[in-house]
Amino acid sequence: MNVGVLGGGTMGLGIAQVSAQNGHKTILVDINKEVLDKSKTKLEKIMARLVEKGKILQDESIAIQSNIVYSTNIQDFKDCGIVIEAIIEDFSIKSEVFSKLESIVSKDCILASNTSSLSIASIGSSLKISNRIIGIHFFNPVPLMALVEIIPSIQTSDLILKNVKSLIDGWGKVAVVCKDTPGFIVNRVARPFYGEAIRIYEEGIADFATIDWAMTELGGFRMGPFTLMDYIGNDVNYTVTETVFSAFYFDPRYKPSFTQKRYKEAGFFGRKSGKGFFDYNDETLNVPPNKNRELGEQIFERILVMLINEAIDALFLNIASKEAIDLAMTKGVNYPKGLLMWADELGLDNVLSKLESMFNEYGEDRYRPSPLLKRMVKSGTKFFR
Repeated sequence: MNVGVLGGGTMGLGIAQVSAQNGHKTILVDINKEVLDKSKTKLEKIMARLVEKGKILQDESIAIQSNIVYSTNIQDFKDCGIVIEAIIEDFSIKSEVFSKLESIVSKDCILASNTSSLSIASIGSSLKISNRIIGIHFFNPVPLMALVEIIPSIQTSDLILKNVKSLIDGWGKVAVVCKDTPGFIVNRVARPFYGEAIRIYEEGIADFATIDWAMTELGGFRMGPFTLMDYIGNDVNYTVTETVFSAFYFDPRYKPSFTQKRYKEAGFFGRKSGKGFFDYNDETLNVPPNKNRELGEQIFERILVMLINEAIDALFLNIASKEAIDLAMTKGVNYPKGLLMWADELGLDNVLSKLESMFNEYGEDRYRPSPLLKRMVKSGTKFFR
């Protein structure tokens, strides 16, 4: 099956690389030839490094690169069995693009979006044959990250879902199926990792470095929340938070912070701008963390129970299975443990007690415990035995 990828940026190139590595003729389309040229050069360098490290043979490198056709013409998708869109997160632009794609490809061609937060049902509404739409959300860098969220909309046919899951499984990815709701699994469940960390900073409890130290050294996370926001880009991370908040009808649990908004407005995006929550132009300007273990444990526990509560609520609302939720967080954002498994280890009664304490103290809905957590504590059950 020929695979089409629309968008020659980092995500699009990554998807095209994985497709080509799995033997598909892959058409990578972008209207900007300069973007395509940069992508081709980037892939050549990636392949050269893989050969140098002994990961692949020279013949394999040549075969993978020859599987990719670079084009500025969207008409070249006409013989594709699937087209995966990986362009800007703008609903009106995506709708226009999918409507155009449908006029080019066959009636059996699967049309997929790599969106991280937009409604698949809404995107599909622009199609005449809407049962072919599906979300296939990859994580960056695509060739290295195992997780792929597969999101059928209410229009998506069972056959399309089955075929897409089979394709992604065949690519050696860990595919999890989830409901078409804002943020899907990862971008929904992970919101407190950023939001609660910023709230702790805003309350004056600890600075950026100390919060990051608590989460990495004591919590076992690969990156602290502020380092990760700087890596993602405060412009991107803030926009996703704002999108999820709006999509959830302004549920206080997803409320964006003025702190991150100001950093975005100031152009302090993080690594790509040289300055974010930390300074990357002059490392000496970064204040070292306060390694007070008691303080660190308080910070880690507060953020962790918020993450766990979000994971439990995702299960309560049937966003995905308990196995899929834990897989998504370990394989998609490299959490040290699945959050539901972690909840079992901590004791659900302890998680509930901490949440109720914060809810009583602050009187804010952001700390409200999930009904499922309350029910499970009452019945004495666990997520996994």
